[in-house]
Amino acid sequence: MAEQQRFDLLILGGGMSYVGAIRAAQLGLSVGLVERDRLGGTCLNRGCIPSKALLETADLLHRVTEQGGEFGLAGHEGVSLDYPALAKRRDAVIDKHVSGVEFLMKKNKVTVLHGNGVLSGPTSLRVSGGESGDLEAGADHLILATGSAPRSLTGLEPDGRRIITSDEALTRGDVPGRVTIVGAGAIGVEWASMYRDFGAEVTLVEFADRIVPLEDPEISKELARIFKKRGMAIHTASTIDPETISTSENEVSFQVATNDGARRTDVTGDVILVAVGRRPLTEDIGLESLEGVTLDRGYVKVDEFMRTGAKGMYAIGDIVPGYALAHVASHEAVVAVEHLAGHDPAPVRMDLMPRVTFCRPQIASVGLSEEEATAAGHEIKIGSFPFRALGKATIVGEIDGFAKLIADADSGIMLGAHIIGPHAGDLLAEPTLAMLVEGTAAEIAMSVHAHPTLTEVLAEAALAVDGAAIHA
Repeated sequence: MAEQQRFDLLILGGGMSYVGAIRAAQLGLSVGLVERDRLGGTCLNRGCIPSKALLETADLLHRVTEQGGEFGLAGHEGVSLDYPALAKRRDAVIDKHVSGVEFLMKKNKVTVLHGNGVLSGPTSLRVSGGESGDLEAGADHLILATGSAPRSLTGLEPDGRRIITSDEALTRGDVPGRVTIVGAGAIGVEWASMYRDFGAEVTLVEFADRIVPLEDPEISKELARIFKKRGMAIHTASTIDPETISTSENEVSFQVATNDGARRTDVTGDVILVAVGRRPLTEDIGLESLEGVTLDRGYVKVDEFMRTGAKGMYAIGDIVPGYALAHVASHEAVVAVEHLAGHDPAPVRMDLMPRVTFCRPQIASVGLSEEEATAAGHEIKIGSFPFRALGKATIVGEIDGFAKLIADADSGIMLGAHIIGPHAGDLLAEPTLAMLVEGTAAEIAMSVHAHPTLTEVLAEAALAVDGAAIHA
């Protein structure tokens, strides 16, 4: 008979849900966390952390080799990429933070159950096939957090060599010379930017009529301009015709066709990287037998406190509708834990979730785009300001891009913020806080921004909302 264990809270999946495990422990709950692989999930092991480690090197390489002379660095022409050394650093970064999560679990007395978890009820499961042995576990509450995996397209199924996903790209031992990336969302443009800085020829293929189609259209236009200036080929409203794919030992060739069939382009490269989003991992975990749990295209439906329709069962992260982002999953986990513990957390609001894409230049946004705000019935006013007018941007040597703020025309309350430019992700914190507290563009402008800093782009954009930008 399998060993039986009992907890106040069970969590199936040890990705960003570990944040919820810590919060539950802080609230005095006993916690069992089930993970079949390494703690940290996709973000830490195959996503955010390793990819950003690679992007950091790409940015540094660009700054030294392309801008080093301008900055007075002698010998910059001789700097080159040592990819094996970079891969070693990437893995060291991952290992350091996996160890950090393991330490936090021990510190907070969270019981980690290593193995494959399958639900036997809304708040119970069986664990097998791992170092924790075969066991059954039950709890008063359970949080489902099984994460996601890369999507593929019919005819573009990954083979690990010529057709790959971001998972395989992260473990490659070299930089392919010619890369075609299918999908120009956040993942696609990050890999495009990275590979281009590493010296690869890059082709972007996007089914929508613009790259980063979920961003404000002006952001998409600016990124396309910069990417083309960097020498990338961009095909929007297009797909790869799978019937034209031909692979050999050394390369892959195919045709890129516009969605209306009016134009075809022959492309030959070393690899096709499929970056068309991620799919929820909700199959084969026992959900089919549970009453009250509703699935929509594989996603688990939840309310604003992350409750499913099954008593005692919550779900968070990439398996629920919303933004599939690590920090969103962390926030959802905390809200779920505080709710099940009897506290009164504020409900999860996707309109307050910041989004950052770490290409060069970075993209960051929160709230509504101009189109979305208008469609929602808002009378709006907009302020926009370019980085090139800032002294700090000139000092940094990154002058492309702008900040765009969207406010309600009557109240001035912030509805959205969109930034493309240097350190956009860091700059987004201020408008995100402003939206949380229902602040206005005028209040952002009223707050004194230190000079010279990149934050001044927000002050000027906020002033521009009322036509009062100083350096415009």
